[in-house]
Amino acid sequence: MTGKFCRSIAVCAALLSAGTVMAQSVKTEHTYKLDDPESRVPAKLEDVAWMVGSWTGDAFGGTFEEVWNPASVGSMVGMFKVIGDEAVSFYELMLLVEEEGSLSLKVKHFNPDFTAWEEKDDYVHFRLVSIEPDAIHFSGLSFYRISDDEIHTYIALHNEGKVWEEKLVYRRSE
Repeated sequence: MTGKFCRSIAVCAALLSAGTVMAQSVKTEHTYKLDDPESRVPAKLEDVAWMVGSWTGDAFGGTFEEVWNPASVGSMVGMFKVIGDEAVSFYELMLLVEEEGSLSLKVKHFNPDFTAWEEKDDYVHFRLVSIEPDAIHFSGLSFYRISDDEIHTYIALHNEGKVWEEKLVYRRSE
């Protein structure tokens, strides 16, 4: 996967997570957008404890590894890496944090040499749209718990006026 494609994923995710109109609306078949960024859905990290652990799967033309640490002091930290052609394509560091009585997912992307895609003080911010016992929906990004050992994630991407979603199937690897 090229760095240019990887960067467009981050840019598209940032654009899709910044909607403004009212409440929530459907973005793609499995994702939503937050129409009112001031609206905060009540949630706590304990609501998504099912995400904790080590996961693997296929995405973006390669395989991926994702790890989520258990919650402590109001946050969960995760890391994600995509591997293609026997080399790392890109990395993500993720922070799932309780703020304003809700949850926010903050993501920073890195090239294989660990140079950041976003500016030093910038990151992609996914605000919580809704939460269910087996699903968490951020603006442009949804996680669905299929079982204790499988999660399906959908991310809405946008390029040249077209919107589509990518599906990632996570399988517990621990």
